[in-house]
Amino acid sequence: MENLETRLNEVARIAVRLDQETGCPAQLLIAQWALESKWGEKPVGHANYFGVKRATRHAMWCTVTTQEVFTLAQVETWDHQHATRPARVIVTLPDGRHRVEIDDEFADYASLNASCQDYAWLITHGDPYREAWQRYQQNKDLADLISRVAQNYATAPAYAELVERIATQSNVVIAIAVADSASAKASC
Repeated sequence: MENLETRLNEVARIAVRLDQETGCPAQLLIAQWALESKWGEKPVGHANYFGVKRATRHAMWCTVTTQEVFTLAQVETWDHQHATRPARVIVTLPDGRHRVEIDDEFADYASLNASCQDYAWLITHGDPYREAWQRYQQNKDLADLISRVAQNYATAPAYAELVERIATQSNVVIAIAVADSASAKASC
């Protein structure tokens, strides 16, 4: 089994390359990879390291039981749209939202690289993130991008704060610097 440092370095190499190709910040990609897959240990399905939901562009997919935090209106909307897979309320939170368990459809990929490529495409071209991406293109404010992406990406409380904390961790910053340096040397 690969250790954390090996997995982080591998995803950092991919993230730096995709940052150069697409502009999707390596820190954002790595932070969401870490959070969504427990630092690469637990992808959804075979190789969905970002928890990307199934869309028409995905040839491979799987159904997975997951937990979300929904308002009552979101529970009702989910149940209406997915009558054969209703949400199961686990607990009502102090703020009135509900932690629910749902069976949802997720994209699946043949490899870590394919998962990272689709994630970078989603952030830079996907409809839910279009406004956040356009704003980032103007201001290059990573914290603002993280906050705006998180609003649509996840239902977990404090998700944006967790992503930002991981994005600025020293091990992430160092892995990106090493991958960036290796990339620069390779292109010479």
